[in-house]
Amino acid sequence: MTTQTETHRFQAEVQQVLHLVTHSLYSNKDVFLRELVSNAADACDKLRFEALQDATLYGDQPELAIDITWDKDARTLTLRDSGIGMSRDELIGNLGTIARSGTRKFIEALSAQQKADAQLIGQFGVGFYSAFVVADKVVVESRRAGTDEAWRWTSSGEGEFALEPADTVARGTTVTLHLKDGEDEYLDGWRLRELVRRYSDHIGFPIRMPKEKWGNDEHASDEAKAEDVSELEAVNQASALWTRPKAELSDADYQAFYKHISHDFNEALAWTHNRVEGNQNFTSLVYLPSKAPFDFQYNRDERRGLKLYVKRVFIMDAAEQMLPAYLRFVHGVLDSDDLPLNVSRELLQGNRQLDKLKSALVKRTLDLLDRVARDEADKYEGFWREFGNVLKEGLAEDHGNRERIAKLLRFASTRSEKADDLTSLDAYVERMQAGQKAIYFLTADGWNAARNSPQLEALRARGIEVLLLHERIDDWAIGHLHEYASKPLRHVGKGDLDLGDLDSPQDKEKREADAKAAAPLVEAVKGLLGDRVKDVRVSTRLTDSPACLVLEEYDVSLHLQQLLRAAGQPVPVSKPVLEINPGHPLLKRLEGQQDGMGREDLALLLLEQAQLAEGNALDDPAAFIQRVNRLLVT
Repeated sequence: MTTQTETHRFQAEVQQVLHLVTHSLYSNKDVFLRELVSNAADACDKLRFEALQDATLYGDQPELAIDITWDKDARTLTLRDSGIGMSRDELIGNLGTIARSGTRKFIEALSAQQKADAQLIGQFGVGFYSAFVVADKVVVESRRAGTDEAWRWTSSGEGEFALEPADTVARGTTVTLHLKDGEDEYLDGWRLRELVRRYSDHIGFPIRMPKEKWGNDEHASDEAKAEDVSELEAVNQASALWTRPKAELSDADYQAFYKHISHDFNEALAWTHNRVEGNQNFTSLVYLPSKAPFDFQYNRDERRGLKLYVKRVFIMDAAEQMLPAYLRFVHGVLDSDDLPLNVSRELLQGNRQLDKLKSALVKRTLDLLDRVARDEADKYEGFWREFGNVLKEGLAEDHGNRERIAKLLRFASTRSEKADDLTSLDAYVERMQAGQKAIYFLTADGWNAARNSPQLEALRARGIEVLLLHERIDDWAIGHLHEYASKPLRHVGKGDLDLGDLDSPQDKEKREADAKAAAPLVEAVKGLLGDRVKDVRVSTRLTDSPACLVLEEYDVSLHLQQLLRAAGQPVPVSKPVLEINPGHPLLKRLEGQQDGMGREDLALLLLEQAQLAEGNALDDPAAFIQRVNRLLVT
């Protein structure tokens, strides 16, 4: 075995994290203890899981525990766990690199905020480095279960770390913090106990500290104090929180547990805690977060999900099979009495029992969302801003719960004064006019493009509300929702705009007469545009604008076509229909224009204006400018 000390450079991103953590993270330094205890608990969980297959991993140390001790003379704080431990390669991999795609986002966020508080620590898997907030040197000694080799990792957080064999015999990991000047509060037993009870009381393993009945009593002799700390005692509940009766738990207990499992410094928005007994026996504790992690939108494929336990034995940290992808923002725990202890990822994928568990968890989560939306509207609006676009994915992914998901959706509408003034589908249906049989919506590339679309003019003139769907996901998601509350959904930019009973007989007669009178103009425009459009017709949508583009009922919308092109995806070929407003001055001018080029310029401008109103790019912007200039100078 190599006896020489090895020196390694930190991965570049680790160096950046360390620099930012040690120089910019000033407030709430206490979080370092929470993170180190959490890591120790994870190590104990991992050993218990691996020991299901190989009980010899326990060796002569059957007890799993976390010990916290301190030395005031040496000014060191030590955390020791009897968990899985780390090998040489694991020490290098876990403490010298950050194999996480969101780390760059963490660095950018922390750099931007400077005083970022500790809420970013943990969200990005960098909780260990919070030790350097209070320590100028950290020593990690570890022996992995099932091996005889122990290793020592040492670093001052300045860009490199040393690795050498250690004499440690006991299985597990010991983290020793050499505290900076001014951090003596973390050498006080009463202070440490208070932090453990605040942040880690729910940890399912004993967190032990020396007995210290004398505390800060100045009259107690040093000998008495030294004798007093010879024993260790558990200072936390050391029982799985989700197994305890709800009547025994306070909101503070639930919030502390949420922060432990989510590494989120913000409090949970809401939670539901249930024990089910019958055909299946399981306990679930499901949380809704109040804020999205910085990397949430960028890492759809990153494994997220509930922590899976079987009979209180930890099995899996992020069991994404327990909830569908559109609920990937959910944190929590599922503890099943029925799944086998040796359950694996592969078994989970084809387990019928799991399908029933998943269905029950989805129901619990949607019930929770529905309760918050109904009873705490302000909270739900905040949640929607953070996770609404993710929830919309459920329209496509969960056919069985589509109506329930639709009930939770929120959209802007023509009643909105700003983009985040939102309404539900239920509220829209309640406001529908007498005789209105459809829910009308419009998709567009942005809030302003949606609310100023010429396709809304006739509906707005009649006081008919239209939902304005301006997020990138909306066009795809809403395509999977064909009706709600027995009302069909109609895109105002597709097909004929038949208002049914909302149109009076007089309105219909007038439109028919106008269309007949404009037939020569329609044919003229059609001839001038040729195959650039599918058809030209008199519009029932327009009152103020000269023209607009519409598609047939089942064509891919122009907005979605634009998104597909930007993503390099194949786009179904579907030419739009140009609808014109014969009463508009531009159409009157075209009708009276005798010059052939002038007539063609006007017809092309009508088409190009309609394209721009849809947010589409022109094929030939230079030609468009030339046409506008010719008309301006004539």
